[in-house]
Amino acid sequence: MPHHKPPPKHREYARAMRGDGTKAEALLWNQLKDRRMGGLKFRRQVPLKGYIVDFICFEAKCIIEVDGGQHAESKRDALRDATFAAEGFQTLRFWNDEIENGLDFAVRKIREKLNLPPA
Repeated sequence: MPHHKPPPKHREYARAMRGDGTKAEALLWNQLKDRRMGGLKFRRQVPLKGYIVDFICFEAKCIIEVDGGQHAESKRDALRDATFAAEGFQTLRFWNDEIENGLDFAVRKIREKLNLPPA
């Protein structure tokens, strides 16, 4: 994906979201930051193609979303996932409670999708 420059309002919104994330996002970020996931660089709350993605690794073409109940059967999320799939990205989705109550499971699933050995 070529380098992009999101509109300033999207960058401001993403910056605000970084400081106001959910407990589940904070727990997962602690596992992804500083190249802790197989040496891959993840970024959080990144504006991309008119959306704000929770976590993204450009190198592995992987997007991870941590969703609350408002995302249940969301047509917008399906469209968003298809948009990124057309660019070669895979999107992994977890519910907040999956992360909060099963962080090890979520980390294992991410490692499997990225073809990384178990931690």
